[in-house]
Amino acid sequence: MPRNLDLTALRSFVAVADNGGVTRAAGYLNLTQSAVSMQLKRLEQSMDVSLLDRTGRGIALTSAGEQLLGYARKMLSLNDEVYGRLTNKDFEGEIILGVPHDIVYPPIPSVLRRFDAEFPRVRVQMLSSYTTALKDQFARGECDMILTTEDDCDAGGEILTTLPLVWVGAKGGVVWKRRPLRLAFEYRCFFRKRVQAALGAAGIPWEMAIESEQSRPIEASVSADLAVHAMLEGTESPHCEVIAHGGALPELPSININLYRADTGKGEMTDVLAELIRNAFSCGPLQAVA
Repeated sequence: MPRNLDLTALRSFVAVADNGGVTRAAGYLNLTQSAVSMQLKRLEQSMDVSLLDRTGRGIALTSAGEQLLGYARKMLSLNDEVYGRLTNKDFEGEIILGVPHDIVYPPIPSVLRRFDAEFPRVRVQMLSSYTTALKDQFARGECDMILTTEDDCDAGGEILTTLPLVWVGAKGGVVWKRRPLRLAFEYRCFFRKRVQAALGAAGIPWEMAIESEQSRPIEASVSADLAVHAMLEGTESPHCEVIAHGGALPELPSININLYRADTGKGEMTDVLAELIRNAFSCGPLQAVA
């Protein structure tokens, strides 16, 4: 007799794998830890396999868990696609979302994927720019919703999370030891003046070695160990790493990630998108969501 996998339990399993533990998965799923643990236990019992290695300090996947994870993602994706195609047919249109380029990854692609599953007939047009430009566009009514990186939060905005700036350099790089310190920044980067102020307060000489209108040349220069950069914790490029400077560089300030929504009368569509964005930024350091 055929047996069926519990999709709810599979969703909890994927959430635990992606969030690194039951506690974060429970928060992401809006469930209790005991509910998530029970679902995992039932899933393991139904298949008569161990999916999680609980012997260490953290939670790791067993070989069976690694195999199941790929299947689980496909099953949940297909489930969400079917559900999205056959429901919410009354909703269609367009939402314009503005996001600073330095916080697009890793969370925003997952947000867009999940929103599309729920509202397949709604087009999300994403604008990626600097916070100042996005706020100007929002003020002119050109965006339904924007994210910003700011020291504070203006009236009508909502602080989603506050993250520290961290020093970023090439993997195994040494240029951070040079003086004057070589910096690489976009011309309009919000973090630029804050980094310069921190270096000035610490009495560390610096020079703006690399400048560009775009982030890609900055990333390439930093990954080549030609200069250092500063980014929000969790947004580092895979080609770079957080510099373990041991106090040789000053601590940098923390920055708010804020959400602003316009009253455009698009109702549930923008409510759902806003909630997906909140969830994506509610777990501390930035990460992709399932």
